[in-house]
Amino acid sequence: MSLLEVENLRVSFETLDGVVNAVNGVSFSVEAGETLGIVGESGSGKSQTVFALMGLLAQNGRASGSIRYDGREILNLPESELNRIRAEQIAMIFQDPMTSLNPYLRVSRQLTEVLMHHKGMSRKDALEESIRMLDAVRIPEARNRVHLYPHEFSGGMRQRVMIAMALLCRPKLLIADEPTTALDVTVQAQIMDLLKDLQQEFGTSILLITHDLGVIAGSCSNMLVLYGGRVMEYGNTDDLFYRPSHPYTRGLLHAIPRIDHAGAQLATIPGNPPNMLRPPPGCPFEPRCNYAIDACRRQIPELQQTGDGRLRACLRAPEELQ
Repeated sequence: MSLLEVENLRVSFETLDGVVNAVNGVSFSVEAGETLGIVGESGSGKSQTVFALMGLLAQNGRASGSIRYDGREILNLPESELNRIRAEQIAMIFQDPMTSLNPYLRVSRQLTEVLMHHKGMSRKDALEESIRMLDAVRIPEARNRVHLYPHEFSGGMRQRVMIAMALLCRPKLLIADEPTTALDVTVQAQIMDLLKDLQQEFGTSILLITHDLGVIAGSCSNMLVLYGGRVMEYGNTDDLFYRPSHPYTRGLLHAIPRIDHAGAQLATIPGNPPNMLRPPPGCPFEPRCNYAIDACRRQIPELQQTGDGRLRACLRAPEELQ
């Protein structure tokens, strides 16, 4: 049994303009100790998928389908039951550490509060454990810095504080939503190395959401490609990188700048992501796809397993995309 099993997840939002179907039948699983990467352009449904998992959808959001954590159905659980699972079993690193940390409270207050609420620790014991965790995420002079305010840390240090906060209760599953956004390349590498080290130390499974394929390549065993709220391709990361079999995956990979092609024109995917208020009747990627046929405009491709074990949603055979 997988640690996390998501089946046919659908997320929609009631707006003044109509219903926005942000996630449309997404399915995947995360094994114990695995790192799964979810990749796709902005608006592809990455964040709303995990917000549904965490019970953090906006008030006008609705989720259906199934999300089982450790064999237990957790989708749409009451807030009181979700609070017992969040932090203790499933924790999340949010995209922007500056807005996720309370600027009016010292870091020590924000860290100890987690342990006092979820673990029933005294303030003194919670402070010592918080300092140990700040040491674990390699914040220099943690004992002296723990009482600083968030604005007194650099962007990379604030992200480390967020990681420390997420790991305080030793969760089995860590969700990292764009953990390297707005960080320079050197700090990005440090954060990803830190996550891998902490994963080995604590045995945590990681669900990594990003639009940076370089981050996926260096840290994820499996990869889920989303577009228009649907799964386009799902499988082993090396297979998808070296032998992409979906036009969208190929487009994403071709758009990565390469140092061995100095001066070459940067490849792009023409067009824009679909308007989810009025999605296309067929494949969501059809308007931007160089391999589209007439059937793609009318028929939504089903997610099917290929001979090498991956899943793909495309009406064209893999050999037709060469």
